Formats: sequence, C-alpha cells, structure tokens
Amino acid sequence: MTKSELRKKYLTRRTLLTDDEYRNACDAIASRFFHEVDLNGMQVVHSYLPIEKNKEPDTWLIINLIQERYPDIRISVPKINPDGTMNSYYYEGPTQLRESPFGIPEPTRGEITPPEVIDMLIVPLLVFDKQGYRVGYGKGFYDRFLLQTKSTSRRIGLSLFPPEERIDDAAEFDQRMNMVITPDEVYHF
Repeated sequence: MTKSELRKKYLTRRTLLTDDEYRNACDAIASRFFHEVDLNGMQVVHSYLPIEKNKEPDTWLIINLIQERYPDIRISVPKINPDGTMNSYYYEGPTQLRESPFGIPEPTRGEITPPEVIDMLIVPLLVFDKQGYRVGYGKGFYDRFLLQTKSTSRRIGLSLFPPEERIDDAAEFDQRMNMVITPDEVYHF
C-alpha cells in the first residue's frame, strides 16, 4: 500500500480503539520502552508530544519516567515553525507548552536544542514497515529534522499496531527508524 492509503487506514484504526484499548496499548509501549532501551550515557532525548485527539502513543508516560529515573537527561520537544521547518526546545515543564491549531502541545518559549546534540529521538508515526520506514501525517517535518541530527542518534518509533510488510512508495529521502516499539513486540532495524 502507498503512504496515502496507509495513512487513511491507520488514522481510521486509531479512532476505532476504545479508551481502554488505547490506554492499555500506551502502558504496554512505555513498559517495553524501559525494558528495551538503554538510556545510560544519554544526555539529550527528543520526544514528540502526543496529539490526544488522534490517539497517538502517549509519550508523557516515557517522558515523566525519564525525568524521574534519569534526572541528568535533558528532554527536548518539537515546535513547528511558520516556514514548515521544525525546531526542538529543551523541555522546561508544562507551563512552557501551549496547544497549536493542530492540537499539538508546543513550547512557546525556551532554549532551542541543537539537533547535533540529540542522542535519541522518539518519533511519531501512524504505521511502519518491516524495513523500518514510517508513515507520518505527510508533511515531512521529522524526515527533514532527522537529517540534521548526528548519524549516531537513535531513532525510536512508537506504534499502536504491528508493521505492514512494505510501504510501496518509501523513497530515499525517507528516514528509517532504528527501532519501533509496539504494545506486543519490539522491532530492530
């Protein structure tokens, strides 16, 4: 299937999840994250902030535990700029955030995180394939941003669903994940 077909299919699948199914899946993803991901030596972890109305995997479960268990790790969060680029800002707390017109919590102020200092990125996706390619919302914000990060930065996707066999129109400029965590399994690429 193409990105467009997959985007439509998985947006619909998310809306069909009950609140209990969604919450249980998010809890399982967060649990797997802390069993599978080695945070030792990490200094900066970038994480998307979930769009609740779209039932994105809840990264707050991960962010809050990183802050509790690894107080030396700095969390960084995204902000979409008017020109279509994306910056990452060091997270200062909930008072720093405001919901964008798209329903995305974004920082309103703070210190920009240089992409080259990010050790790990938790990346949003709707679906992924068995080669590690992802389908997002189609704007390319993360693909462009990932190109700015260092080659050793770990890229971790969170998915409510298992992978598709293949995304038919994945292209060279599409950025692959190193790992995707689902409620039931962890995939390494």
